[in-house]
Amino acid sequence: MFWYEEEVKSLERKVKSALTVPPKVVFYGSSSIRLWDTLAQDFPDITTLNLGFGGSTLSACAWYFERIVVPAQPSALIFYAGDNDLGNERHPEEVYLFFCTLLEKLRLHFPSIPFTFISIKPSPARWYMIDRIRFTNDLIAKELTQLPHNHYLDVYSPMLSANGLPRKELFAPDGLHLSPEGYQVWQKVLIQANTRIFNHSINSSGIIK
Repeated sequence: MFWYEEEVKSLERKVKSALTVPPKVVFYGSSSIRLWDTLAQDFPDITTLNLGFGGSTLSACAWYFERIVVPAQPSALIFYAGDNDLGNERHPEEVYLFFCTLLEKLRLHFPSIPFTFISIKPSPARWYMIDRIRFTNDLIAKELTQLPHNHYLDVYSPMLSANGLPRKELFAPDGLHLSPEGYQVWQKVLIQANTRIFNHSINSSGIIK
């Protein structure tokens, strides 16, 4: 894990500087989180703290949990990682075990805060391993449905077109990271699933207020 050290040290400094602000919703995970630079505008009614680090795997996020997340003392945790593990030829069962390790640490330090796992996205660049992505998502979703305060957030489905392929406008030119439109989809799905966290209400037509 040594190749993450410099970025992790930078995040540790970021956490220290953020300790003076009110309880915060921490966004943690890989570059899909790190590159979400509109969090403050997308969720103006809460205090957000972005603790994503580029290229990180789910295993790395579990490894660094005590150093990055625990000192931040989150009021809620929103998490995305896993596709880099699969891209590194890890099997879905391995990624699931990495997730279980992270979940154990979460239960130990923050047993009652809301936790949201954002499903692994169906990116064009990794469409070749879409069966492994689906299987990993299924394993994690089944685990989370058994636990209170835990949510599996399905962004996989709304990121597909009617023909079942990734909506290209939701992705950056590299076919892996999100475009601004992609983050808008994540924002909407997050708010709809976590209205209590984000201080929003939704009417019968599904419109966020």
